[in-house]
Amino acid sequence: MASLSLLTSHLSKIKLPGPHQLVYKDECVYSFDNPESETGLYVSLVSFLGFGRNYVEQYFQKTGNAVFLHIRREKQPIPEPEQTGDGPEKKITKLAIGVEGGFDPECGKPKFTYTDHYSVVVLPGFHTFPWPDPNLPEPVKKSVQAVIDAESPFKIAELAALQGTWDGEKREVSVHSVNLKQLDNGIRIPPSGWKCEKCDLTNNLWLNLTDGSILCGRRFFDGTGGNDHAVEHYRETGYPLAVKLGTITAEGKGDVFSYAEDDMVEDPFLADHLKHFGINVQQLQKTDKSMVELELELNQRSGEWNTLQESGSDLRPLHGPALTGLNNLGNSCYINSVVQVMFRMPDFVRRYVEGAPEIFATFPEDPVNDFNVQTAKLGVGLLSGRYSTPDPEGGQLGVSPHMYRQLVGKHHPEFATKRQQDAHEFYLHLLTLLQRNSRHKPNPADCLKFAVEERIKCSESNCVRYTTRAEHHLPLPVPLSAATNVEQVQQYEARRAQAEASGQRLDPALVVRPHIPFKACLESFMREETIEQFFSSALNKKVTAHKITRLATFPDYLLIQLKKFTIKEDWTPAKLDVAVDMPWEVDLSSLRGRGLQPDEKQLPEASPDTPAPTYDEVLLSQLLDMGFPVEACKKSLYYTNNSGIEAASNWLMEHMTDWDFEHKFEPPGTKPSDAAVGANVDEASVEQIMSMGFTRAQVVRALGATGGDVTRALDWIFSRADQLDLDEPTPGPDRTLGCRDGPEKYKLIAFISHMGTSTMVGHYVCHILHEGRWVIFNDNKVALSENPPKDLGYLYLYERL
Repeated sequence: MASLSLLTSHLSKIKLPGPHQLVYKDECVYSFDNPESETGLYVSLVSFLGFGRNYVEQYFQKTGNAVFLHIRREKQPIPEPEQTGDGPEKKITKLAIGVEGGFDPECGKPKFTYTDHYSVVVLPGFHTFPWPDPNLPEPVKKSVQAVIDAESPFKIAELAALQGTWDGEKREVSVHSVNLKQLDNGIRIPPSGWKCEKCDLTNNLWLNLTDGSILCGRRFFDGTGGNDHAVEHYRETGYPLAVKLGTITAEGKGDVFSYAEDDMVEDPFLADHLKHFGINVQQLQKTDKSMVELELELNQRSGEWNTLQESGSDLRPLHGPALTGLNNLGNSCYINSVVQVMFRMPDFVRRYVEGAPEIFATFPEDPVNDFNVQTAKLGVGLLSGRYSTPDPEGGQLGVSPHMYRQLVGKHHPEFATKRQQDAHEFYLHLLTLLQRNSRHKPNPADCLKFAVEERIKCSESNCVRYTTRAEHHLPLPVPLSAATNVEQVQQYEARRAQAEASGQRLDPALVVRPHIPFKACLESFMREETIEQFFSSALNKKVTAHKITRLATFPDYLLIQLKKFTIKEDWTPAKLDVAVDMPWEVDLSSLRGRGLQPDEKQLPEASPDTPAPTYDEVLLSQLLDMGFPVEACKKSLYYTNNSGIEAASNWLMEHMTDWDFEHKFEPPGTKPSDAAVGANVDEASVEQIMSMGFTRAQVVRALGATGGDVTRALDWIFSRADQLDLDEPTPGPDRTLGCRDGPEKYKLIAFISHMGTSTMVGHYVCHILHEGRWVIFNDNKVALSENPPKDLGYLYLYERL
């Protein structure tokens, strides 16, 4: 046994964790080693950071912190009781992963008991002292015991992420429930025999808690549900809350929807609100399906879940380098799918895997919150194969990206929660983080960056204007009108409706979806767009103009987003259940823009003295009350000439998926002066970017060049960090924006698919072309794909041939 004297010289540095000190005793901050790893985990008694065997010596050499608590966890399987086969099957009641009532990723896996073994280790030499040992110095004993007693930071983060989330039961209390207006109209609701007041439907009925109206609910994407009478009633009256009849329980619970808040909510006074209409909740019992149960049925009915997960195939598990799964940390599949795809591009591998030793060598003071460190840790963990270890059930142990998820979601109102999110929105968020953390190194996302060229032609003068902007994805519309199997879809819908009317259900495997040719999506994107109210600087008046969009450059890797998520006429989100014939290989030369042609005449530069647009303040206020972004509201009023709320709201609904929907609005054809830009920038945005070390003049210039959009301004200013000299004039327009360019031919190497009817629920999986074979990554399940469902994807990554 080592001599206690080895500890003496280090006692002055030993600390006790403070009340807000996080103790990282679950996992190495530089790798996915943990107490269950063969070499265990070493927790510094100074910084309380945890290290695997591969990094603890480097940390000691860098900091001189020599004393660690070593944790080695032993797990033993618990014998399973014999199954009789007649026990009840666990019912899925929530559209969530890894929460009570949801899809359990651990279901069916063996259960274990865990025993932790502790010792105190002093470096160099890894001198070991057993724990507990009454002869250890008092500071060491107190510090070790505090580490053992400390709450896991992963658990703390989980609890924080669950605050205010909805996992199928936990909902926000409606702001309208406290002082809800209820009319004294004498209406009394009978205990049964309900029917919609505007049609003959007797199911999916909603009781308005203000006037007692009973009306049918919204129509679902597959044609089932109601006839939208309840939501129409809200639009006519403004009465905000309704409860679904048949879901009310004796405890005073039920499915309550707030039309004003556009969400399922909690009404803590539901029993009292129902009593107003003569309903005694103690005499009620649940007789109808909840909204969660209906959502689950819709998913199962479409057959999408089985198809995308290849449930009908006997998938062969794969293991090894670049075949590492990611454990689902409660609806984190959207993160898992995006990062799996990101690390298939050489730029990301070079920066964060091959460059990991350089990144780790810096040993920042707070590696847990260092984006580059945690991204490198994730990349090495995924590609090394070190954690691609088979588990007893034929899957693999994989890695759990706790630190990465917590870091990328930090301070973000959506990604910090445990709710399901849109993989595309997370991709855009990740691009912003990469840009912010690539000031002194090449940004790996540059391999995805391309220049978009817009050509606008004045219909009266025939003069043109070309503008370019940088993008990292190509959004393609999905035109349902271009479906090639309309007759078959109609026949299927008729059979399905007939089956449901008789209480039966068609086999989900036989579902017939509209088939949309990829060419139709491409043509829809390339179609000429008419722009009203365009200010022609050639004529100094507003005219009609025509815009076409092309690509000025073609990136090494092209990410295509199919715009499957849309807004229905009743303003509810919906997903198009379609099959798009995405090509394995494609030539996109038809998308190539050519810039100003010799026979074209340019529009003169717009004058900064052009009269500013006016907006009807009453209409603007009404649109803002509907929840639309202010800049989008301004656009709608401008393009509809302040003609009324219906025209403006219709414009908003049609343009919600536009690339620049929320960007700062500049009337088409106008150009703000530099002085105006400086005067109109948002001061909060200026301060936010200045906090990163830039001068006010630089920040104002960046915000002015990007219409005041902070994210785009960051991209603008970081991409010019080495050129920003305010004494130099602003450089002229660069048609390529510094983007890489090359041939327009590509092959498909990965795609991400979504299961479910909304981005906020369901599940994501990805398929990746690995060494000539397609592999399915379904969280920690990695297997050889037999039937890659490329026609049902959402995001597609193409590599230049």
